[in-house]
Amino acid sequence: MLAFLQFAVILDFMLMSPLGAVIMPALAISPKQFGLVVSAYAFSAGVSGLLTAGFADRFDRKKILLFFYTGFIVGTLWCGLAQSFEMLLLARIVTGLFGGVIGSIVLAISTDLFPPQMRGRVMGLIQTAFAASQVLGIPVGLYLSNRWNWHVPFLAMAGLGLFGGLFVAWRMQPVAAHLGLPQEHSPWMHLFHTLTERRYLMAFATTSLLTTGGFMLMPFGSAYAVNNLGIGLHDLPTVYLVTGLCTIFIGPMIGKAADAFGKFRVFIFGTALSILMVLIYTHLGPTSLPVLIVVNSVLFVGIFSRMIPYQALVSSVPTATQRGSFSAISASIQQLSGGIASVVAGHIVTIGVDGKLQHFDVLGYVLVATSLTALLLLWRLQRSISNTAALQGATAL
Repeated sequence: MLAFLQFAVILDFMLMSPLGAVIMPALAISPKQFGLVVSAYAFSAGVSGLLTAGFADRFDRKKILLFFYTGFIVGTLWCGLAQSFEMLLLARIVTGLFGGVIGSIVLAISTDLFPPQMRGRVMGLIQTAFAASQVLGIPVGLYLSNRWNWHVPFLAMAGLGLFGGLFVAWRMQPVAAHLGLPQEHSPWMHLFHTLTERRYLMAFATTSLLTTGGFMLMPFGSAYAVNNLGIGLHDLPTVYLVTGLCTIFIGPMIGKAADAFGKFRVFIFGTALSILMVLIYTHLGPTSLPVLIVVNSVLFVGIFSRMIPYQALVSSVPTATQRGSFSAISASIQQLSGGIASVVAGHIVTIGVDGKLQHFDVLGYVLVATSLTALLLLWRLQRSISNTAALQGATAL
């Protein structure tokens, strides 16, 4: 059920990238305006995460989840009904206010329910929702858009989301064990103490850096493939389909590897592979469909090899009574960083007279720099976690 909710939220965001090549000419908007539409979701989600953080540990997590999921469905429906740049921008803001918090609640619930030695596999399974959104959602979304128009995928997403929400309300048990632990009286002090904890700040900084590169590349991925690489618009579903199938298969394997060989070691591998593939991807010329599929698939293996072990590792950072607020703030920082990255990318990338995207390789260099800095920060955070665990073990003895 958690994976399904992740699927719905991720698909809503992921649809913006492949539909970008359709939405921009349909609404007659520029790359800067499209970057603003993408970042509007991220900025509103960031604000929502900060406002929610102080209260995130004071209620049954299932109730909070359903509240925000309902608002997310309404926002997605609004996106499907938008007829102008201004209305789409407003709809993305509303969707972000609710949808941006759901991922943090899902992570808090999964951390509540599973011990650290299983979290690599758990995160690997939950993150298959990302791949499933490519295999099932994005090709279908592109098909619906090509068959009718770009509004239809969002309307279909709202209908699917409604079904999922009703199923979760019916079948999911309450998640309220944390309510039996001592809580701070003031939600604002709870937020303040979470924001000022040194280990948490290091985790927040790492999250911000990991988000920046992805939010720069993804919004313009479809336009880059069509205009620069010479891939037909009707071939895009095949790219996302094969890439998604690959990551559905590899995601659980990465989770198991993180539990078996060490989460930080797998993260190092993922960082190295991501850097290599990003440099290749952003310097491609006119490319055949099979070559793009291979490059895209290996790139996403690298991304997953960072994402899954990082989430499993960082889940051990907060205490049980701060888990919800930590996840909400982390999601907020992630969204705000992504929003800034999308705006910056919209100013870096321009459209040439031949219709091709210019300076796309600069985005790759930025991603390399943020990846290396994140690796250094996570190394320090991992040492801090190990030292804390050793200290707690010595105290128990």
